[in-house]
Amino acid sequence: MIQFEAVHKRFPNGTTAVHDLNLDMPEGGVTVFVGSSGCGKTTSLRMINRMVDPTSGTIRVGGRDVLDQDAAELRRSIGYVIQQAGLFPHRTVLDNIATVPLLLGWGRKKARSAAGDLLERVGLAPEMGRRYPHQLSGGQQQRVGVARALAADPPVLLMDEPFGAVDPVVRTQLQDELLRLQKELNKTIVFVTHDIDEAVRLGDRIAVFRTGGHLVQCAAPAELLARPADDFVADFLGAERGLKLLSLSTLAGVEQGPAPAGSAWELVLDDARRPVAWRDGDAGVEAPVRPLRDTDSLLSALNESIASPTGLVVRVDAEGVLTGVSSRDDIHERAGAAHSLALAGPAGEDAA
Repeated sequence: MIQFEAVHKRFPNGTTAVHDLNLDMPEGGVTVFVGSSGCGKTTSLRMINRMVDPTSGTIRVGGRDVLDQDAAELRRSIGYVIQQAGLFPHRTVLDNIATVPLLLGWGRKKARSAAGDLLERVGLAPEMGRRYPHQLSGGQQQRVGVARALAADPPVLLMDEPFGAVDPVVRTQLQDELLRLQKELNKTIVFVTHDIDEAVRLGDRIAVFRTGGHLVQCAAPAELLARPADDFVADFLGAERGLKLLSLSTLAGVEQGPAPAGSAWELVLDDARRPVAWRDGDAGVEAPVRPLRDTDSLLSALNESIASPTGLVVRVDAEGVLTGVSSRDDIHERAGAAHSLALAGPAGEDAA
C-alpha cells in the first residue's frame, strides 16, 4: 500500500506542483496517474522514491514514512522505469540488469543469473545479454529497463511514461508484456502517462490530475468512463469514452447459439472443431473468421460483426474450440446499453 496524506509540493520559485494530495494505492494493483503536462503527476510519482521530497504531508510505502528512510536505500528497494530506459551505455545488457542487485551486495554470479532469468521473462533472447544498449531497438531497450527495475524483486514499481518514446505497434507490445508480467508478479505499480487510452488499458485505478497538482478523480476505469466526476474529467476522457468503455466490457454475457446450417455462408471447422473460415458454397469463395472468447471485448465483437459476411461473431473456448455464434443484433444491444451508461453524464458525488 502506498498512501499520500495531505501532500503538498511547492518549488522554490513558488510553483505549486502538487496540492493537498490524499490518495491510497492498493497493494498489488496498477494505479495510473494521468493528466496534461504540468499537472503534477510525475512530481507525485517521484516523491514516492524521494527523487523529490514533499514540502508537507506524509507519504507511506508499506506503512513506513518515506522521509524516515535513507533516500538511497529507499530507491534501491523500489523499481524505477523512465521513458528513455536510462541504461548505462558502457555496460552490457546483462550488467545493466544486474546493477541494483550488485548495489545490494549480491554476488556477481547470483546477480547475473537473476539478470539472465529476467531477460527471458521480459521477452528477450539470452544472447541479448551480451549486447550493449546502442545495439538494441527502442522497444528492446525499454524491456531491458523494465528487467533492471525488477532485478531485485522490489514490491513497488514506478513507471514514468515508459512507453512514450516508441512507435504505436511497439507500444502495444510493451503494454501487453507489462500486463503479462503483472499477472505473474503482482507488483504494486504506479504508472504515469498522458495517454488516456493507455491508462484505461493498464490501470486497475486511474487518478486524473489537473493543472496545479489537483487530484480530480480516482476510480476504476469502468467507473471513470461511466461516471466522470465533472466536466473536466469528461472532456479529458474525450468524446469516444463510450467506445473506451466498450473495450472494458466483455462478450461473456452475450447470448450465443449454434452455427447456422443450410444458409449461403457456412462455418468451416477442422477435425478438432476449431473454426477455419466462412465458406459460400454457391460462389465457391471463403472469407476469414476471427473467433472470439468470452474475455474479448464488446468493441472487438462489434468490429468483428461488421467484418463478418454473416454478421455473426464466432465464439470459442480457451482451447479455440467452437462454442457457438452471437448475432450482430445481440452484440449491438449489449453494446448500446454499455454506451448509454457511459454517456449518462458527470456525477459530481463521485469526485475524489
